[in-house]
Amino acid sequence: MRIIESSNRRAVSRLIGRRQEADPAVARQVGRIVAAVRRAGDTAVLRYARRFDRLSAPVEVTGAEMQDGLRAVAPELRAALRTAARHIRRVARRQVPRGWRTTVTPGVEIEQRVTPLDRVGCYVPGGRYPLPSSLLMTVIPARVAGVREVVVVCPRPDQTVLAAAAIAGVTRLFRLGGAHAVAALAYGTTTVPKVDKIVGPGSAYVAAAKALVSTDCPIDFHAGPTEIVIIATHGNAAWVAADLVAQAEHDPDARAIMLTPDRRLAARVAAQVRSQLPPDGPARASIRRHGIIVVTGSLDEAVELANQIAPEHLVCDRETVARRTTRAGTVFIGPYGAQAAGDYATGSNHVLPTGGAARFRGGLSASDFVRIHSVQRITRGGLEALAPTILLLAEAEGLRAHAESVRARLKGRLVRRSLGEGGSQTSEGM
Repeated sequence: MRIIESSNRRAVSRLIGRRQEADPAVARQVGRIVAAVRRAGDTAVLRYARRFDRLSAPVEVTGAEMQDGLRAVAPELRAALRTAARHIRRVARRQVPRGWRTTVTPGVEIEQRVTPLDRVGCYVPGGRYPLPSSLLMTVIPARVAGVREVVVVCPRPDQTVLAAAAIAGVTRLFRLGGAHAVAALAYGTTTVPKVDKIVGPGSAYVAAAKALVSTDCPIDFHAGPTEIVIIATHGNAAWVAADLVAQAEHDPDARAIMLTPDRRLAARVAAQVRSQLPPDGPARASIRRHGIIVVTGSLDEAVELANQIAPEHLVCDRETVARRTTRAGTVFIGPYGAQAAGDYATGSNHVLPTGGAARFRGGLSASDFVRIHSVQRITRGGLEALAPTILLLAEAEGLRAHAESVRARLKGRLVRRSLGEGGSQTSEGM
């Protein structure tokens, strides 16, 4: 694992500025697939599913199959899935926005209404490993938010994914993956219903497809390779290294970064990473390409650098550091804050912003599955009280019809304000 000094401005700049660039070849292929699905519907979806997903079973998984999967998994795994689901529900219930009413001024009341989306689509990867945890993390917050129909696509759902689907309350599950699955959810086909929003992680093809359809169907966020940043001033080097290696095993493009003002700790962690890496696989490739330890001049500099990176996962060895790190998808504090705990069991969502997107949002939550709109109740007295403000602002913007729409309602009672005659204000009955 490379160790650099923070004084190496070029290397640090690359670290901060690294954003996942879309592969033009991937974008072109995804564009063709999405266009074909929009044009030909099921015919195109099934053609791509047989080609890319190796689909041989029926495209839709039945409810009975989900229950069979639940019964088939080992009792210990079934219990673990239920525990994870219970914790996710507990956290998600606190995330649902609340409705409220407030009186702004006498006669003017504003209400916030919160209603669930009608139907959402959850993408569950099915490539290198089965990911039942991703199904729980996407489906359960939607269910807690009150979404009536939750549609899941997964190219090769195994028994653990089927068990998770049964526990989470999936409405429909399709053996589909890749760009064609995303397009089917976004635009609908005879078989796959159109959804109001698409969430969930996936490959570069899935990410490109989500980006492409996002002008027509909202998505959670544009996801790239996973990433972890660890700020450490002391602690067990083997544990720090274990977190870096754990995150790296997701993807050869994953980023594993440590920031520390302690050169000796940096050297110990680097040695531990080397000893813990498997002989081959994505973790080794990730550490070789993107693993880096930055020795900073101070702890303050490490915190500032972490905020500039805005990582998906941030691990800090002390509470005081965590309070100063304001840009991260999720933050783990202390020596026992293993990032893997959040992936599976704490209840906090592991679908998180990558590539610096934590600058402006956090992870997936139940609030992503509701629509919030305002209701405005205005009495005649309320409108009379607001009229001077409305008229002044409308006429200042040159929108005289706006002003007239208020004057028309208050004819005979409104104090008319005119800004157009030498800057003077005159009063006249209407």
